[in-house]
Amino acid sequence: MITSFFKKSTPINFALIFLMLLFSFLITQFHQVGTVFSMVFLAKKLLLFFIISACFFICNFIIQKNRLTKDSAFTILFYLILLLFFPSVMNNYELFLANFFVLLSLRRLFSLTTSKSMKLKIFDASLWVFVASIFHFWSILFIIVVYIGILFHTARDYRAWFLPIIAFLTTSVLLLFFDLIFKTNNLQNAIANSATSFKIDYFVNNYQNLALSIFASVALFFIVNLALTISSRPNTLHSSHKKILFTFFIGLLVFLISPNKSNDTLIFTLAPLAFAMTIFFETPQPNSQKEVVFLALAGCGLFLFFAQL
Repeated sequence: MITSFFKKSTPINFALIFLMLLFSFLITQFHQVGTVFSMVFLAKKLLLFFIISACFFICNFIIQKNRLTKDSAFTILFYLILLLFFPSVMNNYELFLANFFVLLSLRRLFSLTTSKSMKLKIFDASLWVFVASIFHFWSILFIIVVYIGILFHTARDYRAWFLPIIAFLTTSVLLLFFDLIFKTNNLQNAIANSATSFKIDYFVNNYQNLALSIFASVALFFIVNLALTISSRPNTLHSSHKKILFTFFIGLLVFLISPNKSNDTLIFTLAPLAFAMTIFFETPQPNSQKEVVFLALAGCGLFLFFAQL
């Protein structure tokens, strides 16, 4: 069975998922309108693929290092399937860079379950959030997750509450210094992108509308399942599973208020949703049920991927 194959984390599983990612990435690049191949173009695409691959690695690292689930390849497999829902995001450098830094922040936040270097972890998590906001301003909302982490793990230490402010000042000063030295406008551009918009009328074709509808249904099922089953999980995992939920809802909020909205902006919800899906599939239940759900997800992902090219 397919789910049994990915039940264990093995080099073969990772290699297969990597090849599927590479295949889907190459297809999206060849379908770009007016593509002119050059060494600069290839270098940029290689860098983008490296960033995308790094996001997969960090997702797997977070869930394995913090023992949120068993040792399986489900997380990166579901991350890939969800990515297929929105193929155009594989050409969006800014969103993937912002997502990459948000994942680095989450890596530090989920490690707060151990009491070692708490203040350093909070500062690092805050710093990565503010770096992410340079590439997509409203990813700054993930600082809420940082404060939730403080509330869960070190609320009594008043100094911890000021660390995100220090990280914000540090990022602002460094960005201003960079702008002055290299004559860029990164700080000004970040502020200019702070507009909001709640309109969802950006669909170019019906398949984008369909992708959003199916994604919403999938997210609702797995997020509600996680929320309803937290109390039945081991106490040591309660705070981590709550952080998964908060991360998803903050990612959804980023999508809702971002200007120049598109399905691509949902990228911030993919990692927490992939975590929730992994938790569901590792819960004891009939294998036939898992197979049906997995085949439905994979089928939707492949259909939407090719339909939107």
